[in-house]
Amino acid sequence: MPTLMATLLVLALTACGGEQKAPAGPGAGAPPPPEVGVVTVTTQPVPLTTELPGRVEASRVAQVRARVTGIVHKRLFREGSDVKAGQVLFQIDAAPYQAAVDSAKAALAKAQANTVQATAQATRFKPLRAANAISEQDYVNAQAAQAQAEADVAAAGAALRTAQLNLGYATVTAPISGRIGRALVTEGALVSQVEATQLALIQQIDPVYVNSTQAVADVDRLRQSASVPGKAAADSAPVRIVLDDGSELPQRGRLLFSDLTVDPTSAQVTLRTEVANPQARLLPGMYVRTRLVQGQITGAMLLPQQAVTRGPQGDTVLVVGEGGKPAPRPVKIGGAAGSQWIVLEGLKPGEQVIAEGFQKMRPGSPVNPVPFAGGMGAQPPASAASGAMPSVPASAASR
Repeated sequence: MPTLMATLLVLALTACGGEQKAPAGPGAGAPPPPEVGVVTVTTQPVPLTTELPGRVEASRVAQVRARVTGIVHKRLFREGSDVKAGQVLFQIDAAPYQAAVDSAKAALAKAQANTVQATAQATRFKPLRAANAISEQDYVNAQAAQAQAEADVAAAGAALRTAQLNLGYATVTAPISGRIGRALVTEGALVSQVEATQLALIQQIDPVYVNSTQAVADVDRLRQSASVPGKAAADSAPVRIVLDDGSELPQRGRLLFSDLTVDPTSAQVTLRTEVANPQARLLPGMYVRTRLVQGQITGAMLLPQQAVTRGPQGDTVLVVGEGGKPAPRPVKIGGAAGSQWIVLEGLKPGEQVIAEGFQKMRPGSPVNPVPFAGGMGAQPPASAASGAMPSVPASAASR
């Protein structure tokens, strides 16, 4: 029995040892290098675009005010609607002014009747004076009475026109075409000619102006670049309008230089852009951004914005280096071209910059570079992005 049990124990140990696998060799079973999307650096001419903050302003503004004193009887427009020049907006009580017109007409008729009498008398006295039938003084008095009567007619006619103007002012019309805001008075309100009571506000918003501010040195460079042969004139430089949601307005603006004034406190000037606004997407007071081309870079390199980490110590990218290992590289950003950064220094043509797949990388491990598809890849690693700043306008980046 002891011999049988020893034999079974040896067989069991042999079976267990047979199931054990040989130890793994060095490197066996290691995961393959992760794939990362890379952009191959190339140089190309790129226009230098500046992005500036701006406010929308109506191209024409008219304050509708009372030109006569009276009670408002009717409001004849819909608030917030488009009105045409000459359209009736308010009706002020016209009864007193109609009475003034009637009185002026009667005074004019009286003056005209006196003129007829004075003219006839002066006509009769003329041959009598030639025959020395009347004195010289009587003839002079007759001529003076005729002239005075004619002056009375002129004064009565002017008074009638004034009364008719006041009667017309009782019907308040739109001085310009545009969009009218809310009514500032209601029916039954007393408006005054002395205080020039404001009744409403009309603003013309097609086209509109966008007022932006820029440093005077940058504006000088813009003028110099516009004067170079072969480049567009300064007053025809195209401007793109960027809304709050990041979308661009389909209509292009036209940069004007007629409203340039240097602010002595900030050394900045105001740039005025004229933009067509047929769909009224831009409203007065709205905050927008303007993008305008202020030059051209001949040997620029473009990178997706997600490939660049921006921080207070400078801008960096990850380049696929020797052995396929990512290595940080400082770069100099010269502005933005759409959704890409313009790189001026720090890279060479042919180098591969990582644009997506940051979360797959392991410190000190190689990567497998594949062409960047242009999609919204992962953001830079937290260690690199901890000091990143929001995107800035190209003018700020260039400075």
